[in-house]
Amino acid sequence: MTSATPENSGITYASAGVDVEAGDRAVELMKGAIKATHNSNVIGGVGGFAGLYDASKFLSYKKPLLATSTDGVGTKVAIAQAMDIHHTIGHDLVGMVVDDIVVVGAEPLFMTDYIACGKVVPERIADIVRGIAEGCQIAGTALVGGETAEHPGLLGEHEYDVAGAATGIVEADGLLGPDRVKDGDVIIGMAASGIHSNGYSLVRSVVAHAGWALDRHVPEFGRTLGEELLEPTRIYTMDCLDLIRAFNVDGAIKVHGFSHVTGGGLAANLARVLPQGLMATVERNSWALPAVFKVISELGSVPQPDLERTLNLGVGMVAIVDASIADAALSRLNARGMNSWVMGTVGAVTEEAKTSGLDYVQGAKGVDGGAVLMRGNFAG
Repeated sequence: MTSATPENSGITYASAGVDVEAGDRAVELMKGAIKATHNSNVIGGVGGFAGLYDASKFLSYKKPLLATSTDGVGTKVAIAQAMDIHHTIGHDLVGMVVDDIVVVGAEPLFMTDYIACGKVVPERIADIVRGIAEGCQIAGTALVGGETAEHPGLLGEHEYDVAGAATGIVEADGLLGPDRVKDGDVIIGMAASGIHSNGYSLVRSVVAHAGWALDRHVPEFGRTLGEELLEPTRIYTMDCLDLIRAFNVDGAIKVHGFSHVTGGGLAANLARVLPQGLMATVERNSWALPAVFKVISELGSVPQPDLERTLNLGVGMVAIVDASIADAALSRLNARGMNSWVMGTVGAVTEEAKTSGLDYVQGAKGVDGGAVLMRGNFAG
């Protein structure tokens, strides 16, 4: 047996590539940001084995339903890593998770995160978590726990990926979805802040093909390409909850549903929240394509159908409301600073629509939903 010497002192966790002390430093750096998301319902501090949330408020519900969602940010993290900017990617993570919960009318209560990295750099991990915490504050959601895992040999030294999960609550008789949507409903679009967090494999492919560098200044953006691509995902939770609290009162449900426009684009996601037999007619001329989508389209000669199946094209969230409150809902959203507009209506499926080819979508993502007809050309 070979004895341990200074040259042969045995294999340690640190020599295998895992720095426990760096992980501890990262926790210390992120504590303040996490605590800022906590309210009186969060039990205990940072660092426990499990996050605890006081469920006493559930007692006031007649039939509480828990809603849960999990997601990541996808290959947008490659942009953050290339630019060495890590404090915004957390907004993307929170938006992808909590806005899937609010779609059913639920209030997101708490969230946990998971970060896998090749090497723990405390400041970088703290930046990521700070962004997650900021996103949680925007959504009114407590960040109650998380995990950072160092995976040397699996991920490169500067590589990481993020994921998160959240839980929300909704009263059973306030649940939103396809069963609420009816003929004559009005569709309201809410503006996206940019590409958000879907379609970056297409976007990165276009940029690479064109040979554009991330530090290239793009006149149409008024900033660099990298800054535009890293624009954080807009978080719609509080805007949607505000509509619900304003118009779904005393047993009258006037806000019938929402569609979070993520992977698959506007038509596919809108079809998921429509009942069979009904069709949403969306007027493309009700909004203009933001510059980033025009540039990507032209730079990569990307066909419009592919753009629409991949990117949000400027619409991050859709509200489906009773026609009687459409004007009031629109005014309320815009008063909150949410750029919104009427983009279409819900009606019966027509035979003419069925022959509209790629403009017509029937169902999506394995869901037996309704149909969507994208009509006309984009404004501008």
